[in-house]
Amino acid sequence: MQIIEFIAPKKTAGLIVALLCAATTSLRAQTDKPQTPADTLTPQVEEEDYSQYDNVGFAAEGAKRYCSPKIEGLSPAKLISLGYDYQMGYNIKADTFRRAGGFPAIMPDSANVLTSNGMRFGCNIPVISRTNLVWQMGANYWEQRYKFEDPGALKSPLLTSLSEYGLRTMGINTTLFKPLDDVKFLLFQGSADLSGDYQFGKFMPLKYTKYSAALIYGKRTSEKKQWGVGLARTYRVGELNYIPIIFYNSTDVANKWGTEILFPARAHVRRTINSRNMLFAGYELEGQSYRLWRSNDQTGFNLRNEDAEIRRGEIRLRAVYEFSLKDFIWMSIQAGYRINARYDVDRLSGGKEIYRAFGLASDAPYVMVNPLTNPLYFNISINLVSP
Repeated sequence: MQIIEFIAPKKTAGLIVALLCAATTSLRAQTDKPQTPADTLTPQVEEEDYSQYDNVGFAAEGAKRYCSPKIEGLSPAKLISLGYDYQMGYNIKADTFRRAGGFPAIMPDSANVLTSNGMRFGCNIPVISRTNLVWQMGANYWEQRYKFEDPGALKSPLLTSLSEYGLRTMGINTTLFKPLDDVKFLLFQGSADLSGDYQFGKFMPLKYTKYSAALIYGKRTSEKKQWGVGLARTYRVGELNYIPIIFYNSTDVANKWGTEILFPARAHVRRTINSRNMLFAGYELEGQSYRLWRSNDQTGFNLRNEDAEIRRGEIRLRAVYEFSLKDFIWMSIQAGYRINARYDVDRLSGGKEIYRAFGLASDAPYVMVNPLTNPLYFNISINLVSP
């Protein structure tokens, strides 16, 4: 919109007179001092006084810097994961079931498991993501179903329960990364898991929830290396234990080889083909303590009165291939060998777990000691990863 639209017609003559006066004044000013050719070609610029900047500082000067939770070349973190786990056939020998309250023991049994398999779901969602604090919350659900060769011939209450109900784990977890400065950091992980032979229609009391936690003090010494040491309370080998842990992630100069280690829970060597394709070789410990809760429909035996829990722990030697399907949607394919570390049944003492680490409580026998043979296993998952 032009300004002339806002001028009234009666004042037009006055405006013209004013413009003529301004032009006359400008012409007089130009004739007061004749300009030389140099004046017209070179404008006169005053010399700048740089002393006025003596006390000027940068806005970021003195601001505290914090290290990042990641290093270069690290595999992308999984925000949402949906997978399927499959173990090939193996044999399980169920030991004599030593019953509580002086009841007669149940004789041992043995059976062939054709397959054990189940769905796996996990998610980790950022809650706070700042330079001085990263906080994530997550949830998980795993199941293990057992297909026996001849389920009708099973006599052990443990085996019949596995055949009818299988095992499940569901829980929540949290991760806190707190940088102390541009090198040092604290890393905390905690989880609460409800594990047992329950089903969703016949749930198990939450008082049987198991709690795990780990605290690590570490350093990010460069863009390609971070390490730390700490202590963990864990059920990864089936029964409660307190163990020291070592955290170490690294990437070589060429961004081709690296390590991702949280010892003793897992350790892998990483080979980066490119930013969208990665290979891993290593191992992971898996396990949990599962409450035997359900009454057995086949035998009528009520396991919940025994205060018994399966201490399940296994070592998975594996090769993993992870690749991008499209953008931030990745697939993970695992193949490996499952080694049974423990599948024993223990009884609570006075409502509390018997602490057996480092040979303690060796005078308190397990309810059952159950050896398993070792099969090949496969795992596949679709994952939404972080940018």
